[in-house]
Amino acid sequence: MPAFQSVAVIGAGAWGTALATVAARAGRNVTLWARNAEHAARIASTHDNPRLPGVRLVPEIVVTSDLAVAAGADMLLIATPAQHLRSAVNMLASHITKPVPVIACAKGIEHGTHKFMTDVIAEAAAHAQPAILSGPSFADDVARGLPTAVTLAAKDEALASALVQALGSATFRPYHTTDVRGVEIGGAAKNVLAIAAGIVVGRNLGASALAALTTRGFSELARLGRACGARTETLSGLSGLGDLLLSCSTAQSRNFALGIALGRGEAAPAGKLAEGAFTAPVLVELAAARKVDMPVSQAVAAILDGRLTIDAAIEGLLTRPFKAEE
Repeated sequence: MPAFQSVAVIGAGAWGTALATVAARAGRNVTLWARNAEHAARIASTHDNPRLPGVRLVPEIVVTSDLAVAAGADMLLIATPAQHLRSAVNMLASHITKPVPVIACAKGIEHGTHKFMTDVIAEAAAHAQPAILSGPSFADDVARGLPTAVTLAAKDEALASALVQALGSATFRPYHTTDVRGVEIGGAAKNVLAIAAGIVVGRNLGASALAALTTRGFSELARLGRACGARTETLSGLSGLGDLLLSCSTAQSRNFALGIALGRGEAAPAGKLAEGAFTAPVLVELAAARKVDMPVSQAVAAILDGRLTIDAAIEGLLTRPFKAEE
């Protein structure tokens, strides 16, 4: 198994920039790709990214808008939003002429196809070795070197282990697994549930309601995971429960912040992409196809598309028939 000495990060937003610092801290040769040439040139000349203010990039990180340069790395981290993943990998595909790990670093399910991120990668690039990175983390914390643990999944255990060795450092600790689907479901579902948690906080429903919502939400996540073949230990770990707890407890989470705004009757925070808003309807459709009951996620999807008011959603959840714990 190769040592993966060179790493390219595709996407120079806050998360992509943070991942570039992770790879540099681990001693890799790092290339950060930005679609916009002016954006790339600015980062290269100033060693900072306005999308991640206050974080200095080491000069050794090569910043480019030339996709062919980035595609030559030993491993590729795709740090674009979930709904843009296919287009990013499609652009890379013609430059990938031999097997190379392509790691999705977004949490979501593709609209229209209901495909998970690794499935999208496999379809878009024939030579890609799909993997996914997920878990409880925020770009600013990761970039500043604050202690963070995540999960990296690939179907081949030796590959997953080698990727972890290439990216891990004293402050960034990835755990590897072969339970790709468990990691993908945990990451996607928690974004939707974080919106629900934010609504509870924005509506001032109290700590007891937030605790109940979080635990019932995780029960939904676990049900869907089991129906899709995920392993229980993955769903209970960093990429499932850990990710959910972090996202449901801090306004740094864009999904949580969106929920708070909705609960208060305010407009969504400007300039902030909440992946859960895109994932909610797809998650509900996937659950229905698998005959999995996900009432919290269904309520979030209905609120987001205007089919249900928040008060009606709360009443509907509270008046569901009593049932045994699952």
